[in-house]
Amino acid sequence: MDYKKPEVISLKNSNEFNEKWLQSRIEEDPSILTLGELEFRDTEKILVGGGRLDTILYDPEDKRRYEVEIQLGKTDESHIIRAIEYWDLERKRNPQYEHCAVIIAEEITSRFLNVKLEKTEDVDEIVDNSDMDTLSYDKQWKQYRFRLNENDLKNNIEIISDLVKRAKEEYRN
Repeated sequence: MDYKKPEVISLKNSNEFNEKWLQSRIEEDPSILTLGELEFRDTEKILVGGGRLDTILYDPEDKRRYEVEIQLGKTDESHIIRAIEYWDLERKRNPQYEHCAVIIAEEITSRFLNVKLEKTEDVDEIVDNSDMDTLSYDKQWKQYRFRLNENDLKNNIEIISDLVKRAKEEYRN
């Protein structure tokens, strides 16, 4: 048996490895994500309303779908929001399954989420009743601000999704 010392590389900065390469490895063997015994379902799925969901995985035992977004390099707000939006679209389109948003990134950093919304009593109540770390409301930029941790995406996904939807509607109007 040959021993090979693992080498840390950056997919974002690699000429040889990229997002497509990683998607192919996940498609061949979803267990590399350590989310359980999952089956590959789809890649680069075009969604109604725009966008492409990187990968969909499925757990037949739990009847759960995993909507996977891949981010080369550090996580950023756009990928977090996109992952939530894609998860929300898929759970509405396929309500017969449980759904889970997954972000794969080379570096997961402590993130801040800024949601551009007019300050209202209704939104204040939603925010106050959540257990998220809420920062002060930015009056100048009309933004609710949150410091997200690992558990927030699990425990507060409905609230985050609702706030993102409200912000999108407000932006469109």
